[in-house]
Amino acid sequence: MKVRAAGHAGFFYPRTSRACAALIDECLAAVPEEAEPGGEVLGGIVPHAGWVYSGAVAAATFRAVGEPAPRTFVLFGAVHDAFITGPALSPDDAWETPFGEVAVDRELAARVLAEVGPRLAEDRAAHRREHSLEVQVPFLARLFPGARILPVAMPPGPEAVELGEAVGRVLAREEDRIVVLGSTDLTHYGPRYGHMPRGTGPEAHRYAKEVSDRSFLDRLLALDAAGALEDARRKRNACGAGAAAAAAAACRALGASRARLLVHVTSHEVRPQGSVPSDFVGYASLVFLR
Repeated sequence: MKVRAAGHAGFFYPRTSRACAALIDECLAAVPEEAEPGGEVLGGIVPHAGWVYSGAVAAATFRAVGEPAPRTFVLFGAVHDAFITGPALSPDDAWETPFGEVAVDRELAARVLAEVGPRLAEDRAAHRREHSLEVQVPFLARLFPGARILPVAMPPGPEAVELGEAVGRVLAREEDRIVVLGSTDLTHYGPRYGHMPRGTGPEAHRYAKEVSDRSFLDRLLALDAAGALEDARRKRNACGAGAAAAAAAACRALGASRARLLVHVTSHEVRPQGSVPSDFVGYASLVFLR
């Protein structure tokens, strides 16, 4: 058994199963009542900051998945390491979480690799230090016990749309329910991130959330995967544009006809660092519906 270690436990989320379970319950309780999908969920978007910042936003997507419980979650992850330049499938058999190991769906992995060929590598290094998918897996272990995962690191290149569509074609042939999730945060704004086109303060916060973030989200809501990629390239409004685009493309290939935004906040709204907005990040929960 090759098991990917939980390298970010105790930092992005609690180290123990008891503390994890308690915080997941808090996150679920914080999901707004109006954050209902309103249709059959084929997939969605989740953020990947520390749970105290974005856990309640991610919980909105997980809650929306509903029944029946999926057999597998295909997870497209952001890539924060500049040296990872191509899409990479986790070659491990399982991922470690505080709740125990979550199995990788190796049978589905084989079918995906047969469909896409050398365009998708198996690369453990692409996942070893990356947190964007690791922070999702304990949620899945807690809320969907027995579900498997298929983790794919997806840089923001044009191949994200093509590979997402190919994965969607594979999933369309599966008999069991499989849900696709893309992991991205939104605009990273402020001096800390070297991106502050509107300075700082309330107007900067309004611009980042209502203009910059919404530009990217509106393309996802229109199921425009290629447009989302291009928007992120031009406006720096998503750190996981490839993951989000791949998820949108896969869900469109699965039959998604619309999407719904469930929650959209910034880190300043969740845990403000001072009274004046300066450095903050956008988070959103979005679902793709048949």
